[in-house]
Amino acid sequence: MKTKRKIEIAVISDVHLGTYGCHAKQLLTYLNSITPKTLILNGDIIDIWQFKKRYFPKSHLRVIKKLMDMAADGTEIIYITGNHDEMLRKFSDMTIGNISIVDKAVLNLDGKKAWFFHGDVFDMSIQNAKWLAKLGGYGYDMLILLNRFTNWCLEKMGREKYSLSKKIKNSVKSALKYISDFEKVASDLAIENDYDYVICGHIHQPKMQVTSNKYGKTTYLNSGDWVENLTALEYQFKRWKIYNYNNDKLRAFYADEDIKDMEIKDLIAAITVVEQKKKKKK
Repeated sequence: MKTKRKIEIAVISDVHLGTYGCHAKQLLTYLNSITPKTLILNGDIIDIWQFKKRYFPKSHLRVIKKLMDMAADGTEIIYITGNHDEMLRKFSDMTIGNISIVDKAVLNLDGKKAWFFHGDVFDMSIQNAKWLAKLGGYGYDMLILLNRFTNWCLEKMGREKYSLSKKIKNSVKSALKYISDFEKVASDLAIENDYDYVICGHIHQPKMQVTSNKYGKTTYLNSGDWVENLTALEYQFKRWKIYNYNNDKLRAFYADEDIKDMEIKDLIAAITVVEQKKKKKK
């Protein structure tokens, strides 16, 4: 059995559990390959907007159970709320064992300040026309389904997979401008508040870049998503890096062998273990 990689901080966002586009099995493989001291879930982990009782596969339940198991084993998990899981904002500042729910977080990383938040606060379509944003979410889900069928056909023909949604977003000028504006606003605010790092999700665009203006500089980071890009952020040895599942040559060694078929009762049992450990610490 291969040794898991020890990481100081891992950041994932935009998993969208409960939707057809979520790559839950690949995420499980990644989570099984690491042992982070802190795991930051930077929003849109569970897609409550599009939650359907008829579609929540066991692999999606396994992700939730895996997170509970990691917390029970000592990993600090910080769940930062996003727009698709905004219902959890009712429980902001709640802590259960090693799991805390917050709207934003500021951490000291080796003498530097890191500002974590999802990023939907910048999105006017979310703030002013939520129904329109939700409608767009359903259309995006249908596009993912079409994309899966297309890729199934491409695989049968021995050809490389193709992301329709990514291609469309990258070819629309307004989308590119929105991404650029998002990154600039986040970076400018971080500089204004003396944050050395600003870490977001929301726009599904993994990125790491140093941004500066006349007032100073900061490092902007985005953890991407587990729908199109299958990426995460990792902090170790005072450095950040973007992890890309598709480029990970070792991922085959971390197949999800230790998590068998599970039922809801197994998930409840995992939550109970976290709660029991919390009581023992008191």
